[in-house]
Amino acid sequence: LRPYIADAEVRVQKMLGDGKRALIECAQGPMLDIDFGTYPYVTSSNTLGGMAATGTGLGPNAIGFVLGIVKAYTTRVGEGPFPTELFDNVGKHLAEVGHEKGTVTGRDRRCGWFDAVLVRQTCTTSGVKGIALTKLDVLDGLDELKICTGYRLDGEVLDYLPTAAESQARVEPVYETLDGWKASTAGARSWADLPAAAIKYVRRIEELIDCPVALLSTSPERDDTILVTDPFAD
Repeated sequence: LRPYIADAEVRVQKMLGDGKRALIECAQGPMLDIDFGTYPYVTSSNTLGGMAATGTGLGPNAIGFVLGIVKAYTTRVGEGPFPTELFDNVGKHLAEVGHEKGTVTGRDRRCGWFDAVLVRQTCTTSGVKGIALTKLDVLDGLDELKICTGYRLDGEVLDYLPTAAESQARVEPVYETLDGWKASTAGARSWADLPAAAIKYVRRIEELIDCPVALLSTSPERDDTILVTDPFAD
């Protein structure tokens, strides 16, 4: 391994100094962040977008486009609050069609409706400029789709996830319902290939999270992607 061990910050800084670009991927999801995640059901480190700078030795001003990777529905591995979790046939559909198992542990992922509150909150804390919305095709065939737009807690409707674990465990999702679609989105590579209801779903997500969709993925294949905004464009 010796030939592959080096001072990463020196390498990356030299790359940027030479006019090259670097793609930095942060590990795990932002809601597992030890400071801003669903404590105590978190990991032992920071997982927000800012970790791209501190984890590589770069200054914050060196980070350009922050791309958030988000599924067209919500998943979680292990314990912890999950307001939109589904225990019905729709939940089974998402798990089976989406092949939702943890990549390291192999554990079944918990599945639920898209949580716009959590995604919007994460876009803010991570400085996300655009999202890559993945697995749109998993939603094919569902009669209706729901998006969480808020949480009901003690008679109030919140537009954020409360900090206290006790409160997080008690929130109830407030849903907006949209029509599903029967046509397949699998393999779509342009907006013209998508059913009108699918486009409406994506556009509504953009409005609710206050962040544009930069990439839209419609299958496990690399090329089955609709590029809206190039993260590497100047």
